[in-house]
Amino acid sequence: MKYILFVRLWRLLAVVMAVSMIASPVLRAEEQSVRPGINRYYQNPDWQQWVNTFERSGREVYDRRHEIVAASGVKQGMAVADIGAGTGLFTRLFAERVGREGRVYAVDISRTFVENILRTSREQGLGNVEGIVNSDRDVSLPPDSIDLAFLTDTYHHFEYPLSMLSSIRTAIRPGGRLIVIDFRRDPRFSSRWVMGHVRAGRQTVIDEITGAGFRLIDDKPLLRTNFYLIFQKQGA
Repeated sequence: MKYILFVRLWRLLAVVMAVSMIASPVLRAEEQSVRPGINRYYQNPDWQQWVNTFERSGREVYDRRHEIVAASGVKQGMAVADIGAGTGLFTRLFAERVGREGRVYAVDISRTFVENILRTSREQGLGNVEGIVNSDRDVSLPPDSIDLAFLTDTYHHFEYPLSMLSSIRTAIRPGGRLIVIDFRRDPRFSSRWVMGHVRAGRQTVIDEITGAGFRLIDDKPLLRTNFYLIFQKQGA
């Protein structure tokens, strides 16, 4: 009789513990980094070095920058987040496109990058740029604050893609969009550097983002070494 009572109590305790784990995020295992140390170069970056790296002829997203922005569908008055803004190349282009009534958030984990983006934006007379130093798990944007989240060669730098996608989705307004441009990872034509540096190929990126509450609505054949995917936020 005591043994039966003990078994019943144990089963009840197991149920209570399971429910508690579901209800309490604190008890859930935290997401593990998929690429530890991938962003170590941006902890104390040399600004001019990265300008020379990112804003140079021969880099596909730089050479096609105006076409990339035009294909984004961004219009005057929109709120755009340039996530992983780097040297602010696309931040400034979007700021010109959204106009004075619009807003562009330059989001980056590097304070050096954000401070210099704000400086160069002011020098160009762009008063609609706001800088945000975010964490590696969160974009630090208010809920329903942006119409478009834009990532170019940034997704493969996400150490915690599930957490970041959840944060981005929260920041995007209902029906808003997420654009992801990143390297094509294909051993048939990708460089050795891309194969070693980039974690996920195009299909993996699509699977992860659609699994986070987005729907793929366009796959633009605009670039050769990068893919250009447009997603829309689903649900409330």
